[in-house]
Amino acid sequence: MTAPTAAQDGRRLVYVSGARIPTARAHGLQIMLMCAAFVRAGLSVELVVPDRRRIVAEDPFAYYRISRTFSIRRLASLDLIGRARGFYAAAFMLDVIAFIARLLLARVAQDGDIVYCRDYPVLFALSPRRHVLVFEAHDIPRKHFLFRRALARARLVVAITHAMRDDLAALGVPAGRIIVAPDAVHLEDFAQPQSQADARRRLGLPLDKKIALYVGRIDGWKGTDTLFAAAAQLPADTMAVVIGGEPKQVAALSARYPRVRFLGSRPYHELADNMAAADVLVLPNSGKFDISARYTSPLKLFAYMTSGKPIVASDLPSIREVLGDDSAYVVASDDAAALAHGITAALADHHADKRAQRAQELVATHTWDARAAGVVAALTRQSV
Repeated sequence: MTAPTAAQDGRRLVYVSGARIPTARAHGLQIMLMCAAFVRAGLSVELVVPDRRRIVAEDPFAYYRISRTFSIRRLASLDLIGRARGFYAAAFMLDVIAFIARLLLARVAQDGDIVYCRDYPVLFALSPRRHVLVFEAHDIPRKHFLFRRALARARLVVAITHAMRDDLAALGVPAGRIIVAPDAVHLEDFAQPQSQADARRRLGLPLDKKIALYVGRIDGWKGTDTLFAAAAQLPADTMAVVIGGEPKQVAALSARYPRVRFLGSRPYHELADNMAAADVLVLPNSGKFDISARYTSPLKLFAYMTSGKPIVASDLPSIREVLGDDSAYVVASDDAAALAHGITAALADHHADKRAQRAQELVATHTWDARAAGVVAALTRQSV
């Protein structure tokens, strides 16, 4: 007789996150999309988050354009980081401790519930005897003491790259309790983008330039400094464009890098149309940080892959797990000249569409539904 799956036996999944929902940062989108995918996998889902000041005031389901198929429970908690003036590390730690204490009091999960999280302190607030604890790892802290003890409480650990899986195993997590599940994409969100001309008119971009576009946070480990330096080495007919960044960042960087057009942050639901404005999409991640070189699984990467546009990306293990030389133009990381050359080569290559098409073929297997189903299947295997 076949054992019932986690979905078939009517189990409930409680996704616990310390994130501010909604947020303009990518982790909020990833959390919401995974909750929706778990529902489609057959689970009953509740997302539990702290009730903090909402920088993005819009309803989360409306903001992310996600159907209201799961519930969101907000727990009263501190919000020091949202008001801190310096001492951010201390404010963050106090917020985390307050949220964990609130979880202990609230009893957010019932016996037998699956509890899913990507903040390892959450594992200390729940019982591995009463709950099925699942931890999704996005980074490995330098100080391992608490992290290793938290992981020992998890029934299943989801690593977003193979390199992360190897490093988790080196910390003592049994290989049988780790699965690799890169991030993913909701293909339907990218099915009908604007024309290039319409997208450029909407964004105020020139029609007569070649455009190399980066979408995402402006941050050292994201490699954006390398892109800014590379922009000065691009031909006069090629413009580097950045979508992302805080208003103060955008103002300062616009003055410092006149060869880059900074458009600021744009909502997620515009992403397919915004990518349509590009001739090439850029993923310039730095190789100087483990989180970038070994642990990241960028949401923008999978979005880029849907676009039919050539991708120029840093040659890093985390990127090579998804893209190869047949699906992208892979260049040395942290090297502005190499990045500029890669962009120019992609724009000049009459066969660039073949690599873009290969990326589209590959991304078809990287869906949120497939990812959620993989987690549910792994839990089922453990229960047999």
